Amino acid sequence: MEMIKFRPLLRQVLWGGEKIIPFKHLDEKLHQVGESWEISAVKDNESVVASGKYEGLKLSELVAQLKEKLVGVENYARFGNEFPLLIKFIDASAQLSIQVHPNDEQAKAHGLERGKTEMWYIMKSDEGAKLVSGLKYAITPEAYKAMVENDTITDALAEYEVKEDDVFYLPAGRIHSIGRGCFLAEIQQTSNTTYRIYDFKRKDKDGKYRELHTKEAAECIDFKVEDNYRTQYQPRINEGVQLVDCPYFTTSVYNLSEPMVLDYSELDSFVILMALSGEGTLVDEAFNEVSFRAGETVLLPATTNLIRVLGTVKFLETYV
Repeated sequence: MEMIKFRPLLRQVLWGGEKIIPFKHLDEKLHQVGESWEISAVKDNESVVASGKYEGLKLSELVAQLKEKLVGVENYARFGNEFPLLIKFIDASAQLSIQVHPNDEQAKAHGLERGKTEMWYIMKSDEGAKLVSGLKYAITPEAYKAMVENDTITDALAEYEVKEDDVFYLPAGRIHSIGRGCFLAEIQQTSNTTYRIYDFKRKDKDGKYRELHTKEAAECIDFKVEDNYRTQYQPRINEGVQLVDCPYFTTSVYNLSEPMVLDYSELDSFVILMALSGEGTLVDEAFNEVSFRAGETVLLPATTNLIRVLGTVKFLETYV
């Protein structure tokens, strides 16, 4: 089966920046593009195959047609025709709201399909760009509610100045926020469930405060404090480095200066490759080829056994 690329879903938002269009080499005259949804099965925001044998098919249609050949036997048994991951590039020119996501059990208690665990991989961001991940010191649920009401909740949050190649794992329940100037890749469960904790008293285009979900968030927040919420790893050249291994996805980073063969013959899953910098070519065992350069995302079907990566390219590899 051929490797698959999708048309990006470009989302223009008030906080969007100007990095995504040139990064993805797109001939589009769009501004304030905050997100490029690379692979999405979210209802009403589904990815469409860009070219090849399956051109024009929505992701859900592709899964329904190819089943375990696309996603793997165990994944198809677990998720059925729903693709389990949502893959994005995000560019923030303004501070996003402080938010938290429920876990699967909490989401289902509110009539939602699933929660959201995610991760961020930081790309070339603005100098001084910061983000929020986790609590800086212990607070109680009662103190949390009071701090939201009196505008001091940000005092309790752990803030990080970020640099390229930083990684943050965000399990459901961890308070977080993307700050102004951050440019990153995001990998997450297929879910659009977000509880907004605090929005800095900003008003929307209609002059209204955006809805907060203080009560719902309080039920989901993990109030445990950790020493460091930044993922610690040692970058290496020409070999994979695992960044996150959780029940929802496993992600590694590769920084290649020479050709490399990736062996997936023992893996029962699709694989997603996201190019972060450089350019090259992907060649599978059937000699199918696709270009692969910064800003491109490629879905490898579960039937893929071997991929040869040619060129000088840095990329994320994710599977379930």
